[in-house]
Amino acid sequence: MSEKKPSFSIKNWSEDDQPREKLLKKGKTALSDAELVAILIGSGNREESAVDLCKRILSSVDNNLNQLGKLSIKQLMQFKGIGEAKAISIAAALELGRRRRAEEALQQFKITSCKSVFELMQPIIGELPHEEFWIIYLNNSNKVIDKLQLSKGGITGTLVDTRLVLKQALQVGAVAIIMAHNHPSGTLKPSQADKDITQKLKLAAQSLDIRVLDHLIITENAYFSFGYGENFSNRIFCQPGQ
Repeated sequence: MSEKKPSFSIKNWSEDDQPREKLLKKGKTALSDAELVAILIGSGNREESAVDLCKRILSSVDNNLNQLGKLSIKQLMQFKGIGEAKAISIAAALELGRRRRAEEALQQFKITSCKSVFELMQPIIGELPHEEFWIIYLNNSNKVIDKLQLSKGGITGTLVDTRLVLKQALQVGAVAIIMAHNHPSGTLKPSQADKDITQKLKLAAQSLDIRVLDHLIITENAYFSFGYGENFSNRIFCQPGQ
């Protein structure tokens, strides 16, 4: 008589170990990352429970949620037990988390240094696989009043519309702007196009008495500051390259 194969279903676990029941009883902070992702996918495969499968997925990215968020739908589907629907659920949940971070960063955000610009924009563009160019609009107190995505997929002089930048500045009542774009390659060295665009917008803004405070190149873990414009009120603004 053949032995009965062990069941890997979460339903056979003690109630305290089942992710959904554990969340209800102990709260969401009591769950590990793997348990939270397991709730998203609902089930594992014939050899692994949902939690064990999620542990393996997380292990493949060194248990780094930021790296997990970079996996494509096809990459997630390489794991046995992860079909298209489950992969989409994981990707959607991680994208919501990224957007939440971005929204929290914007609320009553005051720019005091190039580091604070990095903290504002890194969750938005720091981990993208493509290049995006953004404008940050500030009031007299250096508080962020608006952000505008100016281009996506690369930046050239033809893609950066100075009229659109300045029109938006006038509409929101901005007195200063900061430029920011990402380098997916990870390099912080500005290109000649980066330098040309910086100077072009700086000169155009001067005609309307709008200050260009800086232009930042942002990567996942670092940034480069052009160091243009006046210092901020507390005078801790970066020097070029910091």
